[in-house]
Amino acid sequence: MHKKYDVIVVGGGHAGCEAAAAAARLGSSVMLITMDMERFAQMSCNPAMGGVAKGQIVREIDALGGYSGIVSDRSAIQFRMLNKSKGPAMWSPRTQNDRRLFTSYWRDMLEATPNLDFWQDVVTEIIVKSGKAGGVKTALGITIKAKSVVLTNGTFLNGLIHVGDKQFGGGRMAERSSTGITEQLIELGFESGRMKTGTPPRVDGRSLDYSRMAEQPGDIKAGKFSYSTATKPLENQRSCHITYTNLETHDLLREGFDRSPMFNGTIQSTGPRYCPSVEDKINRFADKDRHQIFVEPEGRSTCEIYVNGFSTSLPEDVQVKALRSVSGFENVKFFRPGYAIEYDYFQPTQLSLSLETKLIQNLFFAGQINGTTGYEEAAAQGLMAGTNAHLKLKEKEAFVLKRDEAYIGVLIDDLVTKGTDEPYRMFTSRAEYRILLRQDNADIRLTPIGHKYGLVGDDRLKRAEEKLEGSNELISFYKKQSVEPERMNIVLDKLGSARIKQKTKAFNILCRPTLQSMHLSDASLEIKRQQNSFCDLSHEVIEQAEINVKYHGYIERERLNADKLKRLENIVLHEELDYSKLKSLSYEAKEKLSKIKPTSISQASRISGVTPADISVLMVYLGR
Repeated sequence: MHKKYDVIVVGGGHAGCEAAAAAARLGSSVMLITMDMERFAQMSCNPAMGGVAKGQIVREIDALGGYSGIVSDRSAIQFRMLNKSKGPAMWSPRTQNDRRLFTSYWRDMLEATPNLDFWQDVVTEIIVKSGKAGGVKTALGITIKAKSVVLTNGTFLNGLIHVGDKQFGGGRMAERSSTGITEQLIELGFESGRMKTGTPPRVDGRSLDYSRMAEQPGDIKAGKFSYSTATKPLENQRSCHITYTNLETHDLLREGFDRSPMFNGTIQSTGPRYCPSVEDKINRFADKDRHQIFVEPEGRSTCEIYVNGFSTSLPEDVQVKALRSVSGFENVKFFRPGYAIEYDYFQPTQLSLSLETKLIQNLFFAGQINGTTGYEEAAAQGLMAGTNAHLKLKEKEAFVLKRDEAYIGVLIDDLVTKGTDEPYRMFTSRAEYRILLRQDNADIRLTPIGHKYGLVGDDRLKRAEEKLEGSNELISFYKKQSVEPERMNIVLDKLGSARIKQKTKAFNILCRPTLQSMHLSDASLEIKRQQNSFCDLSHEVIEQAEINVKYHGYIERERLNADKLKRLENIVLHEELDYSKLKSLSYEAKEKLSKIKPTSISQASRISGVTPADISVLMVYLGR
């Protein structure tokens, strides 16, 4: 208790675990304080990782040396690559996970991390002296000192759970909420708000009739999240199932609207727009006759089922009655009802791009405290906050990813620059350079950067470099190697693609949308030998080369656009710049720029309310 740590991480959720692991791996002495050491990185909602845009984030975390990808692979019970019918910029990996194993593997990895200590307790106060964070005080009356503090409180800050007209304090069902921190931060000048999220019922899988549902198996050839050799693709997969609500379900749910905290005014905070409760769905989309429900197993050795798509805070009797009208759920037995939870968050415009608060030095926020929703978004912020807490103590430049470098960069820039008044969720559409930010090349993009900061070892860097070199080598080979019309036309006929009349470079053939690398190998033994020459990296090298060939025009165009953006990123705006003195700026621009304090012209241009005319004024002022 008398040791002074370099970094204290408050909260053992996805953000806290990645933050503690990152700072400790870099060499800082770290104390991770959590309410319950049996619930590290608890999957509070659905037992799954990844999905659209979120899967890209997990890959990026892994490429930077984070643990989320490895733990997801080791605890997976199903793997699917979503959006395969679309272009590779949209492909998104997703795992269904064993909830208990996920937490167990996270604890194993944390305990195996040097420099990392643990303490089970509730933090009630941040020690602040001379505008700097200097440790924490706990509910047990213990003071633990540190040079910096990372807050990752999730939904626990003044958490309030709703089930119908019942309300009780809690950060999760059967877990107490955290009090004191919000009140202290408000006294220090922070702007606070309330948000809402929810979760569906958990039910007994033995009481369901799966014959009345559609089976949803995993990919025939399963992939994995981690680029490392620490995990292998999943072999023995468990299926999920799909069913639908119906008009009877909707009528039964409406019967409980007068007791719904969402509709009777009890809940006034904002919930996630893209993950609405079932009562919100039937209210907002009254023209829909049905809504999809995903029936997801919670693990291999349990009969517990997560009813994805049926998030609700209606009274438990209404939940039971309505769910029993759904096909396959006629005899369903509940383990626990769904509920909504309200909690405190802090407007993320109060942070710098390093996730350090602007008001208090050496105090960092990560996860739902910043207004985000989702394990993946939280874990990404934790990784960056933990890294930057360490770098700040070493008096080194902050680690900040740009929007053209990673979805993590898009996430943090959106939060810090624009703020949020509803739970923020990542989508591919939020990234203007999503052809560059694909899930298949996260290691090539980020592993060299992670290695530079000390987050990634030499072996991971070597593997990423070999993949890049192999891909470039294979593309060069495609440009030189020709295919004969006789053999190639047999393949083209089967695919319904136009024949070739003379020898044609493999590169030009592969540019066709219906052609894949395996079709080239069917037509040429030389190509087949070359594609299989990259040992255990063959599949990754071939996929990388094929995507770069097919989309080389689009990729180059996005790189040019990103280079233009970088020129604006290089025009620095100093923190002490007094915008009130620039008379030609609009009043709104002065207000927003003074509040957010952008670090570059590029960031300033993305602030809501700052017009192109305002940017021109800044450029003239800077002599540009």
